[in-house]
Amino acid sequence: MLRLTDPGLREQLEALPASAALIGVSTDGTAIAVDVDNAPHILVCTGTGGGSTTILRTLTAQFLHQGAHALVLDATRISHLWAKELSTVTHRGNVAGIHDALVGLATELKRRTDLDDVPRLMVVFDQTDDTLRHLARYWETFRQEGNLKKSPAITALEAVLYEGRQARIHVLYNGLASGGGLTPSAREQFATVILARVGTSIWQRLAPIAGPAPKRSAHPGRVHVVQDGTAHQTQALLLTDAEAADWLTATAAGEI
Repeated sequence: MLRLTDPGLREQLEALPASAALIGVSTDGTAIAVDVDNAPHILVCTGTGGGSTTILRTLTAQFLHQGAHALVLDATRISHLWAKELSTVTHRGNVAGIHDALVGLATELKRRTDLDDVPRLMVVFDQTDDTLRHLARYWETFRQEGNLKKSPAITALEAVLYEGRQARIHVLYNGLASGGGLTPSAREQFATVILARVGTSIWQRLAPIAGPAPKRSAHPGRVHVVQDGTAHQTQALLLTDAEAADWLTATAAGEI
């Protein structure tokens, strides 16, 4: 396991630019990170017990530590309670709230496009595929004649995937990014894909140019990070709820 308490790990995190987060360390000892200035959106897809929510938590905590803000969209209402008390985090946990938050992002996207000095905003979207389907049904319940058929919340999410880098808005997406109304071109905006315990069909859908699907690993925290068409077998950095909350509380208090 790769943990925040490992010797030298915090120093390694502090050495990263504010636009980057450490995903983990490859099996050959290379640090595997993502820089959202270059690869603005991240997709995480794992099988049962693969740790997708933990990976989202670990990446989000790093960006918050670097001064970013976060919009956490969590329909389960329990997966990211560690972040609810943080002043730089907005948490939405029901379909109506998630709908309104995404629609509001369309306005925020336009506002930020002409600004130079705004905090980076991480849109942390857990259980996304199911939530998008709920959003589509939610829109149908009150869509009036003359309204577009497609949910404006989903349209706003697509706009962020296309244009978010310019506005310093980045999506951390937990799911397959299939179904739910996302267009194929929107799904192609994830330049970094983190996969664990997925079958051949999912691998071929999400990492088609990275070669054949590798054997699944039962090792805790072992993932494949696909960047630039190459898959890196990686031991992911994992933070618990308490570790993330304590680290960020200390950061806010100026203790780190």
